[in-house]
Amino acid sequence: MQDLSNINDYQASSTLLAGKNIVVTGAGDGIGKAAALSFAAHGATVILVGKTIEKLALVYDEIEAAGHPQPVLVELDLAEASHRDFAALNNEIIDQLGSLHGLLHNAGILGEMKPLSQYDAETFDQVIKVNLSSNFNLTNALMPALNLADHASVIFTSSGVGRKSRAYWGAYAVSKFGIEGLMQTWADELADTSNIRVNSLNPGATQTQMRKQAYPGEALNSNPEPSAIMNAYLYLIGSDSIGVNGQALNAQSK
Repeated sequence: MQDLSNINDYQASSTLLAGKNIVVTGAGDGIGKAAALSFAAHGATVILVGKTIEKLALVYDEIEAAGHPQPVLVELDLAEASHRDFAALNNEIIDQLGSLHGLLHNAGILGEMKPLSQYDAETFDQVIKVNLSSNFNLTNALMPALNLADHASVIFTSSGVGRKSRAYWGAYAVSKFGIEGLMQTWADELADTSNIRVNSLNPGATQTQMRKQAYPGEALNSNPEPSAIMNAYLYLIGSDSIGVNGQALNAQSK
């Protein structure tokens, strides 16, 4: 097994994900877009999930133009989706693709940056629903498709404040602590009884819209582009990480 202290040093073969089917949520921009493009470039059929069809369509077109496997486009708002919506996605994957080899939970919202005593209750509930509850519901719904694969990987997106919280991070930090608990519970339940491995990945500071929202005064080029941290995602989603389960990992060593 690779040294997991700096998994972004991993080098994937060009055919790492050939024949694999992978769901990426929040695939329209930022880290989700970079992951979708990277997975497709390594041979995967990527199921692009997001709430903004125009953004997803641009990623779809970019994958097709590059000659990679034709992706699947799924318009789905995690804040509004029902159990029926998630189950329908599972059935569609099984009917069209046969099985699911990977699930990257990337979609998330920041909420408010303010003291909890001043936090809006409705916003708190929405952040928990998008960042945590939908992760449970979607994973649970996709279990049949994941179990049909020879091996499968589920990646939950964590955060530094989901492992050591700080003031003013509110519902976002709480949701990411929940993600770590969800990951650990599922990983332990599936260990030695399933072909599914479950881990969390903290992408670290990257140039995304959420980072700009959280740190509006930060210099524009002070953090790497999402494409620069994709080796860590490739490692966890591909077969070279078989046996890695229940780990809280970082995409950047700093």
